[in-house]
Parts: sequence; C-alpha cells; structure tokens
Amino acid sequence: MRLKRRSGNLDDSVIRIALLLIVLAIVSACNRRSKVQTEERVLPYYGEHDIQLTHSGAAGESSVDTIYYTIPKFSFVNQNGRIVSNRDYAGKIFVADFFFTHCESICPMITAKMVNLQHRLDSAGLLGQVMLLSHTVDPERDTPDTLKQYAALVGADTATWNFVTGNADDIYWQAQQGYIVTAFPDAQAQGGFFHTDKVVLVDPEMHIRGYYDGTSTQSMKTLFEDIQTLKMQYHP
Repeated sequence: MRLKRRSGNLDDSVIRIALLLIVLAIVSACNRRSKVQTEERVLPYYGEHDIQLTHSGAAGESSVDTIYYTIPKFSFVNQNGRIVSNRDYAGKIFVADFFFTHCESICPMITAKMVNLQHRLDSAGLLGQVMLLSHTVDPERDTPDTLKQYAALVGADTATWNFVTGNADDIYWQAQQGYIVTAFPDAQAQGGFFHTDKVVLVDPEMHIRGYYDGTSTQSMKTLFEDIQTLKMQYHP
C-alpha cells in the first residue's frame, strides 16, 4: 500500500510540473507575441508622398527614398496674444483640431475628449513631449481673450495646449491644404460653420500619422495608444 501511495504522489507531482511548464510556455509565447507586435507596429503616413532617386559611389549605385508629406509652416495667435508657429511644435508630437467657442453641436464633445486626453497624457508623464493645438474656425468672434476664457472654462492646461486664432483664410487654408480636413463658413450649418470632427496626430517631423473621431471615446483611446507608439519611435 505504501508503494501505491508513493506512486500516486509521484504521479501528482509530475502532473503539477507538467501543468506549470505548459502555463509558463503559454505566458512566454504571449509575451514574445506582444513584444513583436509592439516592435513591428508602425503608424501610416498620410498625404501625398514624393519619390527621390539618389546616386552614390563610383559605380553610380542608386537608391530610392520616400519623401513623406509634411504640414505647411504656420503662424497664429494664441489665447495669451502670443504668436504660436510651427517652430513651437517642431520636435514634438502634437494633436490638432478645429472648433469655435459658441459651437453647440460637436465642439463641446471634441473639446471634452481633448481635455480627457490631456489628463491621460499628464498621468502618463507625456505632457511636454506631446502638445495640443486647437484652431478656431470663427476668428472674428474668437479673439485671444475669448479663447483664454474658453480654455479656463474647460480646464485646459495652456502650458501644453494652445487655442489659436488668426486670419480666417489662413486658418481655412491650413485646415484644408495643411491637415487635409474640412473647415469653412457655411450659412446652412449649425452655428454658421462647417468643420471636421477629426483630430489629427502629427509626429515630431510634421508628418500626419493619424485621424481620429473626436466625438468617439474608443477612437480617442486609439489615439492615446498611437501617441505612445510614436513616443517609442522618437523618444524610446
């Protein structure tokens, strides 16, 4: 009988060890898969690309480089009356959107999602490396003072988030030709302006890397994840 009990104990031990090895193998495989997916994940580039052919070496060997689209230079006035330009955002990941302060349709939702994004970035220690930029599509009414009051009302941290105004034509051009989104006055639209609900992710080299529905919680969650991906690419 003692031999049988020993045999039974031995069988139980072997089973437990086998199960433990199986669990460890599964965990290891999942970790490897997650690591590979993180390393291989590359965000797309938006806008028209150019191809550049270069020749080098005595043999005249040639190589092909892709020149990715970059947003044009810009210069606007922020909520403090200070000039804000592309130079203030160079080398930074940033998120851009379009709104107007008296908007009663999608703007409050987009702004609320942007505030939430800023809080998440702050909690993750990413503010400073990541900035926000909101353009009014109603510069006639949205003066710097109005934008300053609006920023305070929504609880924005203006150290890393600029609300900008300027010449109307420049703003619309920057939206349509720069960020490749829609923004223009429209008497038929609620509030008198038609503008995109998309927020735009821009990398430190001014390439557009993503568009997200600014009214969608899930889409903004994806934006936060994509910001982390860019952060690992540019600031590992």
